[in-house]
Amino acid sequence: MKFVLLLCVVVAAVLAEEKYTDKYDNLNIDEILTNKRLLDAYVSCVLERGKCTPEGKELKEHLQDAIETGCKKCTEAQEKGAQKVIDYLIKNELGYWRELTDKYDPTGTWRKTYEDRAKAAGIKIPE
Repeated sequence: MKFVLLLCVVVAAVLAEEKYTDKYDNLNIDEILTNKRLLDAYVSCVLERGKCTPEGKELKEHLQDAIETGCKKCTEAQEKGAQKVIDYLIKNELGYWRELTDKYDPTGTWRKTYEDRAKAAGIKIPE
């Protein structure tokens, strides 16, 4: 009986710690952000306007959940990468940022949270 209880506790702990795959955690985000062609391709993928790389498919598959949960299932690298991308888009590609938030956060609930973080980091957001 004790073994069954222990097994249940272990399984519950593993399920509670469910994370997105770390398969792409070493992706060079700076290279994507500074290469307009790559950035355009990823944005087109996520907005369902173009083909997706395997990395893009993975991103698109989990993006809604990550936005709505504040990236709770993200690895540490994914969380840092997501913040870097959000800050970059708000600062340098506001059109893309608005398109993405219109699609994935139509009520603006999470957009405000992420924009407030960007403002706290010193990023000015045009009205």
